[in-house]
Amino acid sequence: MTEKIIILDFGSQVTQLIGRRLRELNVYCEIYPYNKIPAFDESVKGIILSGSPFSVRDEKAPQADLGGIKGKLPLLGICYGAQYIAQKYGGEVNASIAREYGRAMLDISATDSPLLKGVQAHSQVWMSHGDTIAGLPEGGEVIASTADVLNAAYHIKGEETYAVQFHPEVYHTVEGRKILENFAKGICGCKGDWTPASFIDSTIDSLKEKLGDDKVILGLSGGVDSTVAAVLLNRAIGHNLTCIFVNNGLLRKNEFEDVLASYQDMGLNVIGADASAAFIEELKGVTEPEKKRKVIGRLFIETFDKYARQIENARWLAQGTIYPDVIESASVNGPSSTIKSHHNVGGLPEKMNLKIVEPLRSLFKDEVRRVGRALHIKDELIGRHPFPGPSLGIRILGEVTEDKLAILREADDIFIRGLREYQIEGVPSASDPSIMATNLYDSIWQAGAILLPVKSVGVMGDERTYEYTIALRAVISTDGMTADWVHLPYDFMAKVSNDIINKVRGVNRVVYDISSKPPATIEWE
Repeated sequence: MTEKIIILDFGSQVTQLIGRRLRELNVYCEIYPYNKIPAFDESVKGIILSGSPFSVRDEKAPQADLGGIKGKLPLLGICYGAQYIAQKYGGEVNASIAREYGRAMLDISATDSPLLKGVQAHSQVWMSHGDTIAGLPEGGEVIASTADVLNAAYHIKGEETYAVQFHPEVYHTVEGRKILENFAKGICGCKGDWTPASFIDSTIDSLKEKLGDDKVILGLSGGVDSTVAAVLLNRAIGHNLTCIFVNNGLLRKNEFEDVLASYQDMGLNVIGADASAAFIEELKGVTEPEKKRKVIGRLFIETFDKYARQIENARWLAQGTIYPDVIESASVNGPSSTIKSHHNVGGLPEKMNLKIVEPLRSLFKDEVRRVGRALHIKDELIGRHPFPGPSLGIRILGEVTEDKLAILREADDIFIRGLREYQIEGVPSASDPSIMATNLYDSIWQAGAILLPVKSVGVMGDERTYEYTIALRAVISTDGMTADWVHLPYDFMAKVSNDIINKVRGVNRVVYDISSKPPATIEWE
């Protein structure tokens, strides 16, 4: 039984970061809404309470039942969690005179505290709260303060209950990792043995037991998640797995052939389903982004269904669902209002009377890549940038046509090849910071070209032109929820722009998107 720490989410935007930091310590954890506390068994070694956008003084502030937790299991309250413990158990929380936000220096008063063991006596932390703990709960003792916050960290005597008003999970808290490690491994006693190798072994054993001799169908996309899921399932059930890769006619240059070729020596049973003509026909005259997505999603399901029904006695549909999807669907704020049904083949399980199996549902994106490398999957697949389910259909603004697709494919190919070829001094890879990237492509989270429905005047040779504009997009991110635009080298930008204009007929202008998410999105549609 895998030992774990439970994180109770009160709605903080950085709750997932707590989980990611624990996973980096090879400590398994699970995130649950504060009002959906799971039943505990001996595998649960400790509990963490997250921050929240609420004030504990609000009439509708989130309330969690800690009756079976406090004093019985190691407990760490972070920000709102710290204030909640204080107020609920006899302390006092008041509004701060000024919002305490940003960097602060933590002065440790209890140098023997297990939570702060090995942390420098004067260390930078990150504050983000409008309330402050004016009085400690019953049995509370201060273990650290800042210039403005007396009770920045406290412990309740006779219990393994600790609380901090700052955020140890964010990078701005310099020794936050050490504090979380002290809690998880020191106070909770976690061994820290949850590694890619251990995940692979336990998952394969679990899949064998769950699936037996049943047949499974998986929709391959060529992306990281579906590839890793396919290899894990193949290790578990071998020939009983059938993978279907749908060509929607909106893929990148040579992508359908290249992806199929990349799977040839991996032992996977892959069917290539070419439905490109049907997709292009159905998209004629469609310009509204959401309608395009729905057309592509519907046709994907119809195509997948057609080929999947040829697999006799299939009992399961495998999906590459990862942990952020699971967290979002059960979040404090409820499931996302927009479900990408074309990506997760929504509707098919009921339509075909299939059960769902999701081998990666406990992993974050970077963990999927680490598992993929442990499975010895090729770097060209593991290091691939995320690519939208509707493919180039949402990177052509307005109506999708064969002519526009041909233009965009060539421009995109020049951009992506250029990123792969441009050598840089080693920097942490966007897909796995533990690996050094030596080219621009690997240092970036996601990149692509967009064809704008805008024509402008230009001059090529001695002739006046009136042709399309290509926008280039490159962002850095950890999970796609937020993203910053990448400061690409000027010499690289100059060469790519020149190559696209000179080599792609129909384009006479190239621009670069320097907006971040939020307020912009990564994709334009």
